[in-house]
Amino acid sequence: MKDYIINAPQLQTVRKRISALFVWLLCWVMWIYLLIPLVALNNWVMGDKKMINEMRWFGGYKSLLELMEIYMAALVIMTLLWLCWIFARALRSQVLLPAAQKLVNDQDLCDFYNLEADALQQCKQSKLMTVYFDEQGHIAKLDAHITHG
Repeated sequence: MKDYIINAPQLQTVRKRISALFVWLLCWVMWIYLLIPLVALNNWVMGDKKMINEMRWFGGYKSLLELMEIYMAALVIMTLLWLCWIFARALRSQVLLPAAQKLVNDQDLCDFYNLEADALQQCKQSKLMTVYFDEQGHIAKLDAHITHG
């Protein structure tokens, strides 16, 4: 299998790493929050003596129904927050950045990426190209695969 993903976490900023860790922790907390009531319900239905006594202690099935209402409300709120987040990200991505409106010519590309002009022209004319990166994530080499047909 070919690796198409650049695995270079050292190129991420500290802010992105902390944000990814926070999202990872939040997702695991939500997953555990959603599974605990299902495990308890499953144990009660399967006849676990400890769980049956606990259910009686907390008021039986009526308290279970009240807890399920809270559980469903939490699910609805999390779903709405998630949908709002997706909608906000979609609106945010539609706004063009000022840098996206700047026109760049071939010489600017060659200067920015430290490329030779003829290598860039060959890659632009080919249907398939391979880009090799160094350890710092910079372009090390371009290979244009010229196909006839």
